[in-house]
This record gives sequence, C-alpha cells and structure tokens, in this order.
Amino acid sequence: MTATIKLKKFEEYLQSIDSFENPKILLEQYITPSHIASHFLYTIQNNYDDIRDKLVADLGAGTGMLTIGSAILDASHVVGFEIDSEALNIARFNADEMEVTNVDFVQCDVLNELISDENRKLHKAFDTVILNPPFGTKKNSGIDIEFLKVATQLSNHSVYSLHKTSTRNYIQKKAKELNCKGEVIAELRYNLDSSYKFHKKASKDIEVDVWKFTLL
Repeated sequence: MTATIKLKKFEEYLQSIDSFENPKILLEQYITPSHIASHFLYTIQNNYDDIRDKLVADLGAGTGMLTIGSAILDASHVVGFEIDSEALNIARFNADEMEVTNVDFVQCDVLNELISDENRKLHKAFDTVILNPPFGTKKNSGIDIEFLKVATQLSNHSVYSLHKTSTRNYIQKKAKELNCKGEVIAELRYNLDSSYKFHKKASKDIEVDVWKFTLL
C-alpha cells in the first residue's frame, strides 16, 4: 500500500528534525540524514506495507528521526528505544514540534534490557522493527549484529536495518545464523557529516545497504 504523502514532501518534513547537541562518540551518535531516512521508510511502506497500521519499534532512536518518520507514515504506534537521556529530550521535543501523537520514547539499554526476563512481554511484540545501528568501530566491532539480534527477538514479522555495503556477505551469513531470510532491498549513499573533532573532512560518503530480514 503506497504512502499517503509524497516522498519529496516527506523528506522536507524530516529535515526539520533537530539533531544531537553534543554527540557522544562512544555511542556513535550521528543523526540519520533525512534523505536516507525518507527513502528507507518510504521503501518499507510502499514496497512491503510494513509501517501503516503496524506496531513499530525503533532501536537506538537517537533524536527520533526514524521513529517520527514512521509515525508520519501512519504506523498505529511507534516506540523509540534509546539509552541517552539528552537524545531522548530532543526526540520528545521533535515529536511535539512535528505534532505526532502516535509515538513513545523509552530510555533503556537496548542490548541488555530489552530482552531481559523483566521485559519478556516485549518478545515478538512488534510487527516491524527498524534500526540504523552503530556501524561499529575498533572498540565495539560487531555491535550492529548485537542490535540486529535484539531486533529479531522483538519482531513477530520483519526487521529493516542499515548496514555498510562492504559487510554484505558477513550480514548475509549472520542472517542465516539468526534464522532469518535476509535480502538487500535498496542501496543508498550515506553522507556522514563531520560531528567530532578528530574528523578531518567535512563529510564522508559511505555506501549502505537497506536490509529486510524476514523471520522464518
């Protein structure tokens, strides 16, 4: 079922979402660019009808780009899970400014709390789980797969995630280990703005795959 808003207008809405004030390097905090977010979510809805009227979870929601975007595309409800309280304050402000009411933001450690015994009720509770996970650095290599593992436990149907194109074969292997059918449904170019002092260039282009994981 096609989205009720044009892609260009959708991207314009997302451009008004505020980013991190003080991005934390250990959390790999970069806002998902509006161009990437709009195409990512639009593909999920238009090609697979996995947002409208669905219960959606956004893991590592940051300042709310994908959470709010899903709400605009008429999800029945969206829950954005995020560990950082500063990011959540901005996310809630963004939701208020965008006048979306079908969202909640929850502060939690995605990797350690969401699949704990205390939160067993969340197991397979969401129709669709979306995430733009940390790509991982030398200090936290493989963190994107850890996020993906959690996502597959929360979803009862599909997971959509962004991963570096250079890791495609590795991601496909991990999908099989997670008992999922993994397929690349789009290829995008991620323009990463300079956010930290150690960045020497104003921006850096990274090729990313949009993955759909169907639970088997």
